[in-house]
Amino acid sequence: MDIFSNEDTEKYDRADALKVFDETKAGVKGLVDAGVTKIPRIFIRPHDELVEELNSSKVSLQIPIIDLTGSEKGDRRKEIVEQIRVASETWGFFQVINHEIPRSLLDETIDCIRMFHEQESEIKMKFYSRDRMNNVRFDSNLDLYQSRAANWRDTLTLSMFILDDLNPDEVPSICRHGFSYPFIYGYVLYFPNYNRETMLEYIKHVTKFGGTLLELLSEALGLRPNHLQDLECCHGRTFVCHYYPPCPEPELTLGSSKHTDPSFLTLLLQDNIGGLQVRHHDQWTDVPPLAGGFVVNIGDFLQIVSNDKFKSVDHRVLANHNGPRISMACFFTGVAVPPKIYGPIKELTLQSDGSTPVYQDFLVSEYMNKFFTKPIDKSGLDYFKTLMCHAHDGYENILNTSW
Repeated sequence: MDIFSNEDTEKYDRADALKVFDETKAGVKGLVDAGVTKIPRIFIRPHDELVEELNSSKVSLQIPIIDLTGSEKGDRRKEIVEQIRVASETWGFFQVINHEIPRSLLDETIDCIRMFHEQESEIKMKFYSRDRMNNVRFDSNLDLYQSRAANWRDTLTLSMFILDDLNPDEVPSICRHGFSYPFIYGYVLYFPNYNRETMLEYIKHVTKFGGTLLELLSEALGLRPNHLQDLECCHGRTFVCHYYPPCPEPELTLGSSKHTDPSFLTLLLQDNIGGLQVRHHDQWTDVPPLAGGFVVNIGDFLQIVSNDKFKSVDHRVLANHNGPRISMACFFTGVAVPPKIYGPIKELTLQSDGSTPVYQDFLVSEYMNKFFTKPIDKSGLDYFKTLMCHAHDGYENILNTSW
């Protein structure tokens, strides 16, 4: 079967086309390297999505940008906590600057991701896997066989979901060392800075920074600074290193389909290409790259434990003629093993306003299993709403129905 064709033929078998693409183990970049000028049919979005896109409008709003300078104490900390509270309740997304992670480390990390994805396919293939239990794996589209359309994206995943640790020897060597020019790689000169194992140092810094943000988020919920940390929300981390090659027909596909994150918190480092969008007031809003900044978003788990005070919202990434776009997301997923029960924080459901739990308790592993097998149009949160909440939602739907 010709996976390079997007022509509508009677012989087209989507399952077969997906299998052929998967078995190349070369990902989307392999297609680009082969010189495709039209995207294969497995990447083309369903007709109803394309029509909806044509009829939709984009709003020119700016997601909150929060300067963390002076966040340690005093009135300035109170001001930052309030900004985070408003952003978390209304947007579910915000960007942060002046976070004290060295800019040089951020740049080197983006370089490391680029180097991994742009090395010879034969080397990358050694890491290719669809087994989510592998701590280090390379793939293209984790949900390749479940999604309505494949995304124009390849991914290197570094997982500490179970063990909360990563064996340094498992990390691809090309990702472990920073670069201070030059040695020849492709058309660029590099040589390794062996004084710093870039990816491992980045993981250490981001883990610490995640803890700092969880303290601020705890205070934004009116809780003790250590409350979310004591729930071990910062344990269990997965780092996904995305590579979005330039796309010959970006209007027909996406870099990443609409989704929310199965996590407490997500920290995103992105390069300067852009393409990330957030759903706000039923419209898509751009999240422009901010040099030296991080994008922070509330995950499904934090919406649950905050009892709906903080919002986990849909977001996506557009495909682009320009590229590659490179990003690295860190998902803080909490404790999966041994099983730990999470649920709405009691202090937030016993308040004077009569708040009651919106969600049932859950296990991280249970949520993940439902999230990765759920129907396309269903939220993972829906599975864990209380019966009373489901009844209320049904009543609201009746009231909102046009007769």
